[in-house]
Amino acid sequence: MVAVIKTGHSVQRIFHYNENKVKEGAAECIGEGNYPAGVQDLNSSMKLSRLVHQNALNGNVKRNSVHISLNFHPSEKYSKEKLLQIAEAYMEKIGFGEQPYLIYQHHDAGHPHIHLVSIKVRGDGSRIDMQNIGKNQSEKARKEIEKAFHLVRAEGKKPEGITLVKPAAVSKVCYGKIESKKAISAVLQSVLLQYKYGSLAELNAVLQLYNIKADRGSADSRVFKSGGLVYRILDKEGKTAGVPIKASDFAMKPTLAFLERSYLLNNTEKVFEKKRIRNAVDTVFLTKNSNMEGLVSQLQKEGIQVVLRQSDAGQLYGITYVDHVTKCVLNGSALGKNYSAKGMLERCEGSVKMGEAAGAEKVLRNDFKELYQTGSESVSSGLLGKGLEELFKSEWQSDNVPAALKRKRKRRKKKGRSDLN
Repeated sequence: MVAVIKTGHSVQRIFHYNENKVKEGAAECIGEGNYPAGVQDLNSSMKLSRLVHQNALNGNVKRNSVHISLNFHPSEKYSKEKLLQIAEAYMEKIGFGEQPYLIYQHHDAGHPHIHLVSIKVRGDGSRIDMQNIGKNQSEKARKEIEKAFHLVRAEGKKPEGITLVKPAAVSKVCYGKIESKKAISAVLQSVLLQYKYGSLAELNAVLQLYNIKADRGSADSRVFKSGGLVYRILDKEGKTAGVPIKASDFAMKPTLAFLERSYLLNNTEKVFEKKRIRNAVDTVFLTKNSNMEGLVSQLQKEGIQVVLRQSDAGQLYGITYVDHVTKCVLNGSALGKNYSAKGMLERCEGSVKMGEAAGAEKVLRNDFKELYQTGSESVSSGLLGKGLEELFKSEWQSDNVPAALKRKRKRRKKKGRSDLN
């Protein structure tokens, strides 16, 4: 079992994300915790009101919503009763046993999983501290539950067993194969609510993985001037196909105003995500010489997808990192100049040059070493020996003589002796 915990500013967004999945037939609300009635007797308004009213007890808690997914091995097909027992045990072990929560079973991925929707505000108005909850309480709970319920253990399983480091569990949109609006809506439901993007370019870096583009139009177009936004389907070559659909036509209203509010929320907490991506990139260059193709391949193994923006002539002018683990999207320039398109090209080129230089130096040293060792005594003590010493000696050597020893010693006068004789 693998647990993924996320917090957010709006419990309504998380609630509607799961409820929309139910309406689409891709999920089912199978249970609840600490509600006054069973889930079968609750309508949508009752479910949400319980969470919203308790959150209102403490207005100082900004990130008050909690969204947890418990992911199981593809071979594990458990009954609803067992999933409810697992969910209850998990919430109890991480300190949310007395919190109101909803349990959704999703059917939209290659592996079985459930979603838990809850809040951080207790019934007395106090806040639940979630600092390092994933590393501490959640990890301990996972191991205990795996043992108690005889689940497939997460350790030692290959990444492909559970697709957590891959894009959101929706299919790429293929124009003509399914109704355009329905296909785009499914992608937007997953991407807009899961990924943290700070600009339209960063959002499009994720959407293009599903053959979709959010488009404001050209600067002189009516859509751009009116502050509008449309969504388009892309073909295999990245060109638009079919008729664009206005953002306001979708149920969740992913308009430009909606995105701009998301930019502000998403940009406030990216410190950890930036550090993770930087470390991953730096590790690639530390462990091996790498070109751009090798870099992209290595980062993908870490769950980071590199989106390259190139001109028609094939020249790289932009780079965006999509981290499918933390669900964070960042342009290279936001990480620093060393991680921008220009900086990465220079580092890749420099890495190759350093590799070539190191190889040449190794060959040169081996050649001289072999020649030096097979030569006679006269060679080692003659001109060639002196040449080798000159070749391999340091270019600069520091003067390590302490400063105190460099000072001139003053002559001390002996007692009883006069300067005048």
